[in-house]
Amino acid sequence: MHFLTPTRRLFLGGALSAAGATLLAPRRASAQDAVALQLSWLHSVQFGGSYIALKNGYWSEAGLDVSLLPGGPNAPVEPPVVAGTALIGISAADYTAAAVNQGAPFKIIGVAMQKNPFAIASLPDNPVSSPADLVGKKIGMALANTPVLEALCEINGVKIDEIEVVPTQYDAAPLVQGQVDCLLCWATDLPVAMEMQGVECVTMLLADHGYAVHSQTYIATEGSLANSRDQLVALMKGEVMGWQDYQADPEAAAALTVEMFPEAGLDLATQKLQAERQVPLMFSELTEAEGFGWFTDETVAANVETLELLGKPVSPDLWDRSILEEVHG
Repeated sequence: MHFLTPTRRLFLGGALSAAGATLLAPRRASAQDAVALQLSWLHSVQFGGSYIALKNGYWSEAGLDVSLLPGGPNAPVEPPVVAGTALIGISAADYTAAAVNQGAPFKIIGVAMQKNPFAIASLPDNPVSSPADLVGKKIGMALANTPVLEALCEINGVKIDEIEVVPTQYDAAPLVQGQVDCLLCWATDLPVAMEMQGVECVTMLLADHGYAVHSQTYIATEGSLANSRDQLVALMKGEVMGWQDYQADPEAAAALTVEMFPEAGLDLATQKLQAERQVPLMFSELTEAEGFGWFTDETVAANVETLELLGKPVSPDLWDRSILEEVHG
């Protein structure tokens, strides 16, 4: 049984209405500035909104020539952003916190995933529907993600020593074969892979139980915020427009992804299901009210608390909303 490749996280520790187009018409930067957006993983519908922005010319209309740089197990996001070869990188608050604690000059300027995608996947005959259900269970996971499980337990008053951690590869097979009772994974990959194989799955999002860590975040350096502001605004406007299109038609985003990257070996049906599963993670009452990528002082405060539990203390000024404020006007 073949399952999806893992997300970067496990290796390292998606038609805009005429009204919307008018609202978000990009302000021109200088003619065709070449900039790069560093993705956090290999090409897939995880970045569907960016592909739409490129295909529909939202960036070129704003005077940007944008290159989308794939990530992967050997292509971390942070170095090219620090070096200036990428204007913006797609990361996650815990990675950025770790980098900032080592002296990196990053700011989080937008949040694509309003809910962290980490989840506990289990089978219907032995479900994990709440953190308390983990007691007495065997959980398959990468040992590098132990701090994630520890934080979930701390937030929910669960004793971690009452859970048996089984080191596993990033694969659904140990769960399907009964070697473990549940898996720590992303809600958008292993559960999708199991469903594509006809295996029903129960998925418990950690974000629904107090685990607040912004994911698929946009990071830029303090230097770029000071010196390349027009380019940052133009790039983020294109992202917003692309992701609004994605929200309107996730299936079209999946089809575009497969069309754009034929060498990636992507399965259209799988990409469509992943695109659908991403929607509730990326769009919320907050984004409906304020716009794609938004974050508030309250969501930042919740992140600061969880990051403290993860051993990655940061202050709220890691987040900078000024670019989004220009984008959304």
